[in-house]
Amino acid sequence: MHASIQQPTCSFPSLSPPSAKQGCCNSKKPFWKHQLHKTATKAKARMMMNPGSNKDDGEVSGQVGHRLYLGMDFGTSGARFVLIDKQGTIQAQGKREYPLLYMSEETMDWVSSWKMTLFSLLEDVPVSLRPLIASISIDGTSATTMIIDSTTGEPLWIPLLYNESCPDALPIVKSIAPANHTVCSGSSTLCKLVSWWNSDDSNKEHALLLHQADWLLWLLHGKLGISDYNNALKVGYDPEHDSYPSWLLSQPYSRVLPSVKAPGASIGYLQEDIRTQFGFPKDCVVCTGTTDSIAAFLAARATQPGKAVTSLGSTLAIKLLSTSRIEDARFGVYSHRLDDKWLVGGASNTGGAVLRQIFTDEQLEKLSEQINPMEASPLDYYPLHTVGERFPVADPKMVPRLQPRPESDVEYLHGILESIARIEAKAYSLLKGMGATQVDEVFTAGGGAKNRTWAKIRERVLGLPVSRAIQTEAAYGAALLALKGAQRDIDIP
Repeated sequence: MHASIQQPTCSFPSLSPPSAKQGCCNSKKPFWKHQLHKTATKAKARMMMNPGSNKDDGEVSGQVGHRLYLGMDFGTSGARFVLIDKQGTIQAQGKREYPLLYMSEETMDWVSSWKMTLFSLLEDVPVSLRPLIASISIDGTSATTMIIDSTTGEPLWIPLLYNESCPDALPIVKSIAPANHTVCSGSSTLCKLVSWWNSDDSNKEHALLLHQADWLLWLLHGKLGISDYNNALKVGYDPEHDSYPSWLLSQPYSRVLPSVKAPGASIGYLQEDIRTQFGFPKDCVVCTGTTDSIAAFLAARATQPGKAVTSLGSTLAIKLLSTSRIEDARFGVYSHRLDDKWLVGGASNTGGAVLRQIFTDEQLEKLSEQINPMEASPLDYYPLHTVGERFPVADPKMVPRLQPRPESDVEYLHGILESIARIEAKAYSLLKGMGATQVDEVFTAGGGAKNRTWAKIRERVLGLPVSRAIQTEAAYGAALLALKGAQRDIDIP
């Protein structure tokens, strides 16, 4: 029996009550088999073989005869895959925009869109390279929360996205969690869980919480209820002690929490029907994933304490490798575990989404060329796409400040770029004051890493060397996790 998707109490502009007859939940046969071809022309794909290769897409380089490792990144606006060898050399890569599927006139069907994109990416992997793939991993947006049926894997609830806040649950969460804990933010996974749990019409009997990456990986390995300690951080998991804390386990909704493994841990082999459909090998292992910002950090290969990565995508996310763990929800600061060190940082709602709201890509490129990055802008903005900020100030009521606007678009863009750089500087200063390892170098990932003028502005404002990471795609970091998982002793029950 197919479950109907329910509507959350948390407010989010793009969500409205769906029809129970729409979406992937009522599909009688595997979604990816009968839907993939219908929107192949709608989802844009780009394939690229190794730089310098003159072979057509899908052909194997003469040097490729060893095992390969597949990483996929599901970001805010689309998804990418990267296929690497053991040395980290990219053998193929591609991207897809999320197809615009709607459950009703105004309600985006994210579940179907993500699912279709996943199998579109598998289809995009060159056929001749698929038999060489040893392992797969996926990263997803942090705190994007799914409530699913634990027996079927079908969604019981519309996904609560990474930037959605559930202020109705915040007082409850604050009453049970330690002061200033990571979960004490309206956008935390735990707040979303509590908001769902307290809804009047929720079906709790067979409910299970998964994150976006967890659910997508489940589609590949078929074992429900597995997450990683990076994704599980914002639901309250304690990565330092490798367990859920007692204050969380004592709550009635703790039974919907997933089991947790280290990122890059093997879960199971790729399901047979998918393997045979796409031509992957029998021993292809699916590994646990991570969040998109951590995958971007892994891609930069910043391995020493004091090295940091700023990801300039739709939002601005920073991660600093530190020997000390820092947690303080008052400032939106939290730490992810990375083996025996800590990735300290947070994510701001400022970033590329604001720029694209005002300028086209062509305008950004041309206007940036006219900016003198060595001169400070007198304009003082706080660029936000919508109301609300997470880090370095956790204030859900913060209003965007993009006025006054000068007559010159060059001056206006200069002011916005510099203001975002000041927010970045404030973030690193805050981490230092709270006891994190002093930052000494910043690598940049994300689309904003391509803007050289912005990099020079940031270098001046931060007072630190700023460079573009050699690898800037989170999908590359996910591929490194897949490589890590394949190099471990495979222990699949």
